[in-house]
Amino acid sequence: MAQAIDPVGNGYIDSLAQPGGNTTGFTQFEYSLAGKWMELLKEVAPGTRRVGVLTVYPYRVFASHGGLITYGPDIASQYRHAAGYVNRILKGENPANLPVQAPTKYELVINLKTAKAFGLTVPDKMLALADEVIE
Repeated sequence: MAQAIDPVGNGYIDSLAQPGGNTTGFTQFEYSLAGKWMELLKEVAPGTRRVGVLTVYPYRVFASHGGLITYGPDIASQYRHAAGYVNRILKGENPANLPVQAPTKYELVINLKTAKAFGLTVPDKMLALADEVIE
């Protein structure tokens, strides 16, 4: 699997560290990511009291189609790592012994057009951290 969401909760594997069976790979979502989303939003809109969260795949699409901010895994990086797992398995490694991995690289995309429409100012330090800024 290259992008499973909650593979343990969905019953695909026994645990992330020891998946068991013939399934291993990469999970798309790490639950602690939700905290980072709130952190980013509070930087741009500190007065925010209520939040609705829309999750989409891939994350970049949301910002490029009018969303304010996206912060999510670099999907291309995950597929490259998944290819490495496929190679290891084809060379004889047992999938049950390969831990399921969470994303290691995340991308921050900011849509300044949307920020302006909401009357928000994105801090310069946040813009400097962004992987992509849509103007």
